[in-house]
Amino acid sequence: MKIQNITDVEKFFSVIDQCRGTVELVSPEGDRINLKSKLAQYLSMATIFSNGYIKELDLVAHEKEDIERLIKYMYQGEERFESNPMIEAKERDNVN
Repeated sequence: MKIQNITDVEKFFSVIDQCRGTVELVSPEGDRINLKSKLAQYLSMATIFSNGYIKELDLVAHEKEDIERLIKYMYQGEERFESNPMIEAKERDNVN
């Protein structure tokens, strides 16, 4: 999936951290970087997000609920995306 126009890197990684499964950044060459890794996040911030803005990222999320979370983030925008623990608990209960 393509994520576009990321201006708040901390909020973006906060959304990634909320994901239950693996979320990978896919490079133009096809390499995959696990964004759940704090080391990968720091390296990404130092290189990809060095100018404080990213036009587009290609991500792969392996869990259905993580895909939905990322789509919600993408469509609601960075400013309005808030995690709701009650909804997340309900989603978790429905998965099992």
